[in-house]
Parts: sequence; C-alpha cells; structure tokens
Amino acid sequence: MNGSSRWLGAQGSVEARTPGNESNLPSDVVDGLPAVVGLHTTIPETRRSVQHLGSEREGHGVVIDDEGLIVTIGYLITEADTITIKDGDGQEYPATLVGYDYESGFGLVRATVAPPVKPMPFGDSDQLLLRSEAYVAGVGGEKATLKVKVAGRREFAGYWEYLLDNAIFTVPAYPLWGGSALMGLDGTLLGIGSLLVQEALGPGSPAFPGNMYVPINRLKPIFRELVEKGRLSTPPRPWLGLYTIEHMGQLVVGGIFDGGPADRAGLKRGDFLQALDGEVLDDVADFYRKLWASGPAGTPVTLRMERDNDSFEVTVRTGDRSSYHKYGSG
Repeated sequence: MNGSSRWLGAQGSVEARTPGNESNLPSDVVDGLPAVVGLHTTIPETRRSVQHLGSEREGHGVVIDDEGLIVTIGYLITEADTITIKDGDGQEYPATLVGYDYESGFGLVRATVAPPVKPMPFGDSDQLLLRSEAYVAGVGGEKATLKVKVAGRREFAGYWEYLLDNAIFTVPAYPLWGGSALMGLDGTLLGIGSLLVQEALGPGSPAFPGNMYVPINRLKPIFRELVEKGRLSTPPRPWLGLYTIEHMGQLVVGGIFDGGPADRAGLKRGDFLQALDGEVLDDVADFYRKLWASGPAGTPVTLRMERDNDSFEVTVRTGDRSSYHKYGSG
C-alpha cells in the first residue's frame, strides 16, 4: 500500500509529463494545481502499522477548504504522530489528524495554518467512464502532472480486508501515486490516489501498469460526519487482521496482523481459507461480504481452514480495526 515519493523528490524531481507538452494543460487544471500539497508523516516505532507501512510515509494531499482541510489516502496517516504539509513553494505547515474512514480509505488532516492556495472543489466522479480523460497531479505544478485515461470502473478487493465498489483505474501509471489528485478537465477533484496496480486493464487482460483511485463521490455522503466526529457513527465492520490473497483458485492467508483477532486465534501465514460460518468462500470479495454480513465488530465467526493437508475449524472473535491502531503521543 505504500505509494509515496521521497520527501525531497515530491517537489517535482520526477518529470511526469511528456517533454514539450507543458502548455497543453486546460486552464482550469492549471489553476487547481497549487491545491495539491506534499504530505509527510512520522510514526513511532512501537505502533503496529510500522511493520507493514513503515515509520515514515510520504505522499500527497489536496486542500479542499479555506481553513486548511486536506483530503489524502488514509494509510499515509495511520497512527501518525506528526503530520507535515509542504506546498508547491516549499513552505511547510504542521497538520493534525481530523478523521479516517477505514471502509473507503479516505483520510482528512488540517494544517494549523491554511496554505495560501485556492481549495480544489469536489467534482462528480460518476461522470468518469471507460476511456474518459483526466489529469493526475502531485505537488510540483505542471511538471508533476500527467494526462491519463480511465482504463476501467470496477470493484477492487484489497488483501488488507478492503473492498471498494466502482474504483477508478487509470493509465499510464503515475509514479508518485499515494494521495495524488485525480482531476477532471474542469479542475475539480474526482479521486485520491491509492495504489499502483499491474493489471489496470482488468482481470484476464495483458499486464499493464496503472493506478487505482478512490472516487471522490465515495467521500461525499460521509464527509460532514468525518469532519465533525473523526469517524462514522455506524457500527464498525468485523475485522480479522488478515492479509488474504488468491492463489490457484484458493484463498490463502498471506500475512497476519500481530496481536489481531486472527493472530490470537492461532491462524498462520500459508493457511487456506475454505468457508465462513459454513458458507463456502468463492473469492476475496465474497469472503469480505460474508464476513461483514456476520454482524458488527466483536461478532465471533467460524472459519474452516486447511493447513498441511488437514482441515480444521477455528472460531475467531472479530475486532474493530480502528481500535487496533493508536493515534497521538504516548
């Protein structure tokens, strides 16, 4: 999930657009570029997410109001102790966590002093269809901007217990994807960069690298509550603390969160997942849907597993992913 650039490199050392193409950006896109800022976080070595995401993370965010509110991708700020924003002129601003929605992947932070830039308005990400044109931008202005096309709108199942309906896949690949802005031709914000993917054209298509963007329309219905409360008031989904991958038509435990529900229940990397509460699992997305339909966080589920050619069942008391991570000092 690490989609960041080097902190100094985020100032535009990567020439993302074709030479000689600098003057071809729509004026609305050019006007919106200063709203894209760099983001740097530090995470204490004792925090659980360091094992998978590192103790320093770098990427981007987008200023979306006049008071320094910034939207980014959540994994950049998970368990962050310090958050620093850098604008296109190199000015740095401390920032604080506002909210994180684990289900969508959006994170919000606020700079203690609002950067002197025009906020980027939300657009309508539903208007992005197959082959639609858009622009991807990181901090650094025009030279850090790339013209892209939509390679697909489809479901995305992430191995970290994450499922996103109608994700946006773009090509060509943007190298500094984490928290980058997907902009419409009118300069509005249509998505936030989440991943580099190798099959941007879809399953069964030739490998072609691209990026996955979380549609901004996914943020709109939860935005106000996330700003006011930091998280949603709906019951949290049940969480196992597994990395799940598909291999040769089977679901395999690819990793386990230390101290998480699956770890406490004795599951191991390399175990095969066969069924949940007696229902056979078809694929990763089907696994997540069945898990989340079992009840709120804390609901026990029974998994049928296979290890060393032996099948067995284990009951796991699910947890709340947000309570697993720690924020703030200490």
